[in-house]
Order: sequence, then C-alpha cells, then structure tokens
Amino acid sequence: MSGRPETLWPFFADLTGLAGIGPKTAQALATTGVETPRDLLFTLPYSGIDRALRPSVQGADLPGTVTVQITVVSHRPSRNRGGAYRIDVDDSQTRFQLVFFHGRSDYLNRVLPVGCTRIVSGRVELFDGMAQMVHPDHILALEDAQSLPGFEPVYPLTGGVTQKTMVKAMRDALTRLPVLDEWIDPTQIATADWPTWNDAMIAAHAPENIGDLAVTSPVRMRLAYDELMSHQLTLALARADRRKAAGVASTPTGRLQSKVLDMLPYQPTDAQKRAISEISEDMAQPVRMNRLLQGDVGAGKTLVAFMALLVAVEAGGQGVMMAPTEILARQHLEGLQPMAEEAGVVLELLTGRDKGAERQNKLNALARGDIQILVGTHAVFQEDVSFQDLRLAIVDEQHRFGVRQRLLLGRKGAGADVLVMTATPIPRSLALAQYGDMDVSVLDEKPPGRTPVKTALISNERIDETVAHLAQAVAEGRQAYWVCPLVEESEYSDLIAAEARFKHLRATLGEGRVGLVHGQMPPAEKDAAMARFVAGETSVLVATTVIEVGVNVPNASIMVIERAEIFGLAQLHQLRGRVGRGAAASTCLLMYQPPLSETGRKRLTTLRETEDGFRISEVDLEMRGAGDVIGTAQSGLPRFQIADLERQASLMAIAQSDARKLLSDDPDLSSPRGQAARMLLWLMRQDEAVRLITVG
Repeated sequence: MSGRPETLWPFFADLTGLAGIGPKTAQALATTGVETPRDLLFTLPYSGIDRALRPSVQGADLPGTVTVQITVVSHRPSRNRGGAYRIDVDDSQTRFQLVFFHGRSDYLNRVLPVGCTRIVSGRVELFDGMAQMVHPDHILALEDAQSLPGFEPVYPLTGGVTQKTMVKAMRDALTRLPVLDEWIDPTQIATADWPTWNDAMIAAHAPENIGDLAVTSPVRMRLAYDELMSHQLTLALARADRRKAAGVASTPTGRLQSKVLDMLPYQPTDAQKRAISEISEDMAQPVRMNRLLQGDVGAGKTLVAFMALLVAVEAGGQGVMMAPTEILARQHLEGLQPMAEEAGVVLELLTGRDKGAERQNKLNALARGDIQILVGTHAVFQEDVSFQDLRLAIVDEQHRFGVRQRLLLGRKGAGADVLVMTATPIPRSLALAQYGDMDVSVLDEKPPGRTPVKTALISNERIDETVAHLAQAVAEGRQAYWVCPLVEESEYSDLIAAEARFKHLRATLGEGRVGLVHGQMPPAEKDAAMARFVAGETSVLVATTVIEVGVNVPNASIMVIERAEIFGLAQLHQLRGRVGRGAAASTCLLMYQPPLSETGRKRLTTLRETEDGFRISEVDLEMRGAGDVIGTAQSGLPRFQIADLERQASLMAIAQSDARKLLSDDPDLSSPRGQAARMLLWLMRQDEAVRLITVG
C-alpha cells in the first residue's frame, strides 16, 4: 500500500501528455493547482453556452449566442488596415454580417468562399439595425456539424489558457478515466439515484442544459459526495487511530456533582443534562474521549465543564482547564471557585505570571495530587508542569488551539480525555467538516434567568443622542461597552479610531469613567484596564474587538457597536453576548453608516430578529461562504473542488455516518467495498489517511 495503485498512474501522470497542453500551458494551469489529468477533470464547468442550431438570427434573444446555417453572399474587405472585414451571409430568413477585425482576404476566402454553406456559432448583436456576428467562435462545414455540442461547457480559465484548449485537454483526460469499484453504501446510491463514479465524471463534462450544472443535479451531488466521503473517512480513520491509544476509564460516583447541583438556584437545562451524561459516558470508557462542547453565548458551558472536571476528581484523578488568555483563565477561576468550594475540591490557577517559589510550590502540589483542578493559560504546556494523575483536559475556544496543542496537552496525562469548548455556534455542516474526528455535544438552550437583549439599529448620524443616553445610564450606575470598528487592515488605524472615541467619551462622561483596551497594549495594561471595568471603577469600556470572547461582567448591560455593518454576523453575535449576563434589561445598539448595502442590512436585521446563534451562523454561511465564517486561514477547513459546503450541507452528515459505519464494519478496509474506499482515498490525495490504515 506504500505507493499509489497502478490503475491510477495514467490519471496522475504529467499534464503535458494531454492533447493541446505544452510546457507553457501546463505551467499556467499549475498556478491554479491543476498538475495532473485528475486535477483537470475535477475542474468542472461552471456555466455553459447554448449552441443548439436555430433556423435564423431573426427572433433570437439579442445580444446573445446564436448557432445558425448560412450561405456566403459576398466579401467586403476593409478599406483601411485593421478595419472591419465584413462578409454578408444569408440564413433561412434574413441577411446579416460576419465581421472580422484585422481580417486577411486570402484566409477568409478559403474558409468562407462565396456560395458555400457553413454552420457558424457566436455572439450576435444589432448594429444600426443590422445583425452582426463579430469573430464567430465556430465555423464548421456541414459534415462536421455534429462535433459542436448543443450545450457547450464553459470552464474557469487561467491566464493564457483558452476554452478550446481546456475542452481538447478534457476530452483527452476523459480517455484515461480508470474504472473503479463503488465505495458508497449501495442503499445510499439507490435512494439518491446516483450514477457510478465513471458515468458521473463523463456526464459532468458533457452537460446538456443549465440544470446539469446545478449543485443539486444527481451528477454533481454524487461527485461532491465522493469528496466529502473521502474527507470524513480520513477524519474517521484519525478518530479510530486515536481510540486505539489506551485511555483511562474514569468512573463517576456522582458524590461531588450532586453537591454542586443541589446548590444551584435553578435546574440545569435539558441540553446541559444531555451534554453532562454524554461526557460522563465517554469518560467511563477505557478509550480516550475527544469531544467538542459547542454552545451558544450564555448556554451554560461552564457548569457542564465543571461537572466533567468533577468526574475526573470523583474517579481519583485531576483535571485541567485551559484558556487562551490570562483574563479568561482568571474568569474561569472566579466562575468555578464557588462550585469548587461547595464540592470541597482544591482549585488553583497557573499562568505565566507565577514566578519563583510561588510557582514551584504550585508545581509540587500538582505533582503530589494536592491540587485537583488546575485552571491556566498555555503555561500548563511547559516541560516542568507534571500532574500526579491527569484524567481530563478541557481546552477553551478551539480556534486559538490547533491540533498540535491538543496533542501536546494529551501527552501530559497518558490517557487523558480531551474536551474542547467553543462559544462560536458553527453550522452543522461546518462543524462536521472541521471537527468530524470528534464527537459533538451541543448546548442549544439558555438557562433560566438570562435576560433577552434588546437589539436596535441606529444611524451614526445620531451619535450625540446615543452619547447623551449613555451619560444618563452611567449616572444610574450601569456599565457599557463601546466597540470601535476595525478600520482598514492596519492595527495602527484601529488604534486611532479607538483612541479618538475614548477621548470624545471621556470629555463627555468624565475623566475617570472611561477605560480603553486595544490589541496594541502590553498584556499587563490590558488586564489592568479590564480589571478596573470588572470591578466597576470605570463605567464605559472602549475597545477594539479584543473583548469578544468570554469576558464576563454581569453589571454591563449596554453594548454599542460602531460601524456594525462591517463586522461579520458571528462576531456581532459574540459581542452582543457580552451583555445580558445580569438581571438588568440589556441593550445592544448596532450603529451603522448610511446608506446600508443590501448585505449590510440583511446582517443587521437578522441580528435584531434572533438571538439564536445557530440560526445566525446559518445565515452567515449563506451570505459569506464557509471560509469566511470560520476564517479560512486558521480554520482547518478542507478545500473542496466540487463540494459546496453552503449548499450541500446535508451531504456532509450522510458522509460522516457512512464513513464511520464502514470503518466499524471493516476497520482495516479489507472487504471489497473497503478496498474501493482505499482507492477513493488515493484518488482524493488523502495519502495521510492511507498511511493510518497501513500503520494500523
């Protein structure tokens, strides 16, 4: 299994072997990632031109492409060099002109001699009442007419490569299609009525009408599914591989959990109960847990996380909770402290600030097992940090922690279970694409006692009015965030915007009432400004978007977002989630600069109408596309050539269950369908996944 199967060799050969592709064209295509016949065939046409033969240009929808049979009447060469060379032609109903700029008499007389009959196809426009076809795309003798498809596929092009070259090369590449066995579940094929892979490939390059190009056509669905299936197979193999590593079974007794549940002033939501039991069941297994806890803003992830940590302690081990920043680590500590006291559990904080003897004492206590739950920043990754018996590692806010950090953390405890928490609701299709190797628990209900946030749109022409309202609210003892826009790409200009707003508000509201945090500040200053706001010493915090994740100030009940229309929906939803955490009625003002674009308006009104983060993320996905929603750079989202994550979301879920079932029935992919699935992995360049099977 070390090398690619021989069947696929011609498919992965050099492009220059294809008709019409020389070294220069091959180089141009390589810039778009097309390096083999396989890559070329995965570049599907994105539109098409109707080339069906018509009786006449008369009555055609002009300007537009027309294919018609003509008889050549006369040639009218241009009087001046480079002018228009006109040829009068008749179709079955009317006379019109073929026009060639820089036309050469000898060539045109040879191709279109007077009195001959030809098929011409090209764009026709009316010019002074006369129909003209300038530089026809095709001029064919009648006997060659059938070589022109009735519907001509149009391919995405790169500099220096023409449609004619693409079509010619595609035809040649199709002759190299390997015949492959079916890797999709037979019932899925039958239910969806999909063609075989070979038939789908051939049909995708010979569409008969515009409907054949739609993502919903059976051919496109099938080819998209193959991509999603290979991706989910790779994730499923990674998941199976991780499960082979010995884990530690942590059996909960419920003794500590019940103490905390009894002290709560409310009942956990059904979603919280469900998540807690899913996590407990995973932790009780002898394989390592790798679960994602996905919750909307304010859905009560902290309680679920703490219950998971208590499972580790009840089973005689330790737990660690990691946050991306010191502010968040301290907040976790404050949030967990009352529950830890109730349960009688020792909780400690470890950050980069711990130095010298104090740090050493903490490390000794951790190694002895005296500290049962540790909260920290990435300082817990350092070499000298060792646990007596680490059972569970919780990682907060996935985006800041790559797969590499997840692995590092896992090594701290030989079989430690891993729980990743994210506060960003991600549409299901994207969650599966990004975290398909993990099991997912979703918190989609809000605990009682959270006040809904009133969201309003306001033009920035009314800024003075807004500031006056703010002054009154501050006088009544309320606190507010004021988020400044991200101007351009440079952090320097963000800073100017934030500082200008800070000075303006300070002048109106009073010297000591306004604080400022932005990305350019030294961390200690940022922490100090945040701490003053948390303690209520400042009433208004002016900030760039550094505050979006996790900050918890229950007294803050007003959120003003300037130039809200330039933020992404998910980001606005996160920012709004900073208020509405206490008992006071909260408001979020979305300030925009008129006139609003169509998308800007849709974004802001969606936000005004719903507080459901999952619904918001679906709209965001429809509007911006997958890469933008997660931020492609750090998303870990695969790049699909055919599959469209926005419009084929439902296929991803089918592919995941299909891939997981195939692996549980046939772990080393040795059955006939398993062998076909291996071929799919090679075909889709999932060499990493192939290695996992080989090693396994």
